Amino acid sequence: MEILDLDALIDEHLELAYSAHSGRSSCTLAGGREHDLRQTLIVLAGGNALHEHDSPGEATLQVLRGEATFTAGDGALAMSAGDFLVIPPIRHGLEAVTDCAVVLTVATRGER
Repeated sequence: MEILDLDALIDEHLELAYSAHSGRSSCTLAGGREHDLRQTLIVLAGGNALHEHDSPGEATLQVLRGEATFTAGDGALAMSAGDFLVIPPIRHGLEAVTDCAVVLTVATRGER
């Protein structure tokens, strides 16, 4: 059992995102490919994005820091720290309006 300091982890990954060509950095908080539930911290430097991609299964997104725009189909949602979203099962993307950090939670139901 371990408590994670998310603020410190976000700061660490923000520095990595600044130096990464993609402008982002991530790490697994809980679970992994061998588990049905996976939680990933994704940190994006402002102006960078996770381009449109398929839904990984049932998933939620929680913004921990900053502002982002979530896109799905023809829709777009402005999100900021404290916002929580159930990700629709369609292609979607995320753009960092400012430096931001999100937690992506995915339930795979054994689809590994």
